[in-house]
Amino acid sequence: MRVLFVCSSGMSSAIAVNALQKEGAKNGIDIDVLAVGTQEFEDEVKNGWDIAMVAPQVRHRFDYLKAFADEVSVPCALIQAQAYSPLGGPKLLKQVQELLSK
Repeated sequence: MRVLFVCSSGMSSAIAVNALQKEGAKNGIDIDVLAVGTQEFEDEVKNGWDIAMVAPQVRHRFDYLKAFADEVSVPCALIQAQAYSPLGGPKLLKQVQELLSK
């Protein structure tokens, strides 16, 4: 599973990235996760990602980011605020899995 995170600079998502990878490992799921800033998103979303997840702090840019993801048929969703934390791995994995199963 390939998950692209987008936040303001690509740095603040590190905690959520680690939480998602740890939760995936606990459940036997191999997850490739990359965090990028909003500036890199347009180019990176074209690189074969299964889903794009938008961090809460850039939700004001969601429609703009989703439009780029839609162009390349990559599902795009806002990360639930309670999942965007060091302890949010289970909620984040559940959200990603639910979105990919649609």
